[in-house]
Amino acid sequence: MKITCEKYKESMEAEDAECRHPDDYCTSRTSCMINFLEKERKRELVRSKTEKDYKKGLKGKRVMIELDFAKNKAGLLPAIVQDAASGEVLMLAYINQESWFKTLETGKAHFWSRSRQKLWLKGESSGHVQLIRDIFVDCDQDTVVFKVEQLGGAACHKGYRSCFFRRVENGELQTTGEKIFDPAVVYGNK
Repeated sequence: MKITCEKYKESMEAEDAECRHPDDYCTSRTSCMINFLEKERKRELVRSKTEKDYKKGLKGKRVMIELDFAKNKAGLLPAIVQDAASGEVLMLAYINQESWFKTLETGKAHFWSRSRQKLWLKGESSGHVQLIRDIFVDCDQDTVVFKVEQLGGAACHKGYRSCFFRRVENGELQTTGEKIFDPAVVYGNK
C-alpha cells in the first residue's frame, strides 16, 4: 500500500515508511501516517529490548538502566518533561521504579501521582498522552528528562500547553500561555 506525505507530497510503500525530513517540525506530525509507522517500528525495537529487562526488574534482577531511587525516602525522582521538537519545558512530575519500568516498556510517559498515590499514565483521562522520543539521565542518576511528543497539544491539566504558563512580572504572576482546552469539558466538574 502506498502512502503519501501531505507536506512534501512524497509517496512510499507503507512497510518502508520513513520520514525523510525528521528535523523539520511538521504541524501534522501527530496525524502523519508515515511518521506514525516509522515511530511504531522504532518503538517496537525498544519495547522488545526493554521488555526482558522490565520483567527481570520486576523479579528483583538488574534492570537495563538503573536509577538511584534510594536517594529519596519516598523512592521518587523528578522527571522534567520537554517537547522533543521545540525544547519547551512542559511539566515536572515524579517517577518511582514502577513508573520508570512502565515508561521504558510502553514508550509512553508514566509517573507516580503523589496526590492519588498511584501509577499514572499521562493523558489517561484527557487523551493528551506523551510519547517518549528521548530520555536523558543526569550524572547522579537521580533525575531524568523525558523529551516527548505531546499528543493533544496540552500537557497542563488546567488546559495550557505547558504547566509553566505564568511568568513573574513586577512581582505578580502574569498568564503568558494560551489555553488549548477547557478542563471542565475534558475532566468533567472537578
